[in-house]
Amino acid sequence: MKVLLTNDDGIEGKGLWAMAYALKKIPDIEVAISAPMKQQSGMSHALSVLRRIEYKIIDNPDFDIITIDGTPTDCVKIYLETMNPGATVGAVISGINDGANLATDVLYSGTVGAALEGFLNDFPALAVSLDLNSEIPFESAAEATAQYFCRQIELGGIFFHNINFPKKYRNGKAEFQVARLGKRDYLNGFKKEKDPDGKTYFQVGGKVIDFDTGEGTDIYATEHGFVSVTPLHADTTDYEEIPKLAERLKGGA
Repeated sequence: MKVLLTNDDGIEGKGLWAMAYALKKIPDIEVAISAPMKQQSGMSHALSVLRRIEYKIIDNPDFDIITIDGTPTDCVKIYLETMNPGATVGAVISGINDGANLATDVLYSGTVGAALEGFLNDFPALAVSLDLNSEIPFESAAEATAQYFCRQIELGGIFFHNINFPKKYRNGKAEFQVARLGKRDYLNGFKKEKDPDGKTYFQVGGKVIDFDTGEGTDIYATEHGFVSVTPLHADTTDYEEIPKLAERLKGGA
């Protein structure tokens, strides 16, 4: 099986390369890399549609590599549609991201957006992140992810899982726990600043504020030393609202 590996931290991301070499150790897995030329965090599922997208093929004895001056989603789409003769890719893994992608942050995450693109193309897909300042090395997280991936592939089917490694394992090893998304926001998320030339601008930042952290959430799992796994999907239809809205429309509302 060929696994397409991507990220949003860019082609030089440490987590990307840790994941690549962990997968390379697995028999019968071939690794292809299609990653952004530079940092693309917060791009969600964005696609570059109004500009030309530069790319470079990187000569490497171990991996088939292309780097793209675009979003994580660009990287997946371009590889699948232009660099994948014979449709040999069998799965997409995005990460390992340097920083968590928990709770409602999945809606902004370029890591998750890239994995979503794989899922939309009917491939099993993982989005993998490691909490900032974690004591867990990227290499350790990559080995655990590779083992998890192989187990899921053996079970079969198409899946889209968001995985987050904690700052510290509770028992000194990776224990995966299924969890739903919590809720996260940021206090004072934009800071006003002025440069020496007098230009004014906003800088994204702010303090993390979590609203839904109870047992069963991904935030709770990682705070208690588990590796959280949240199964995601692409259908955002509110099915409970459909019959209610249909009734309103019948009444002319």
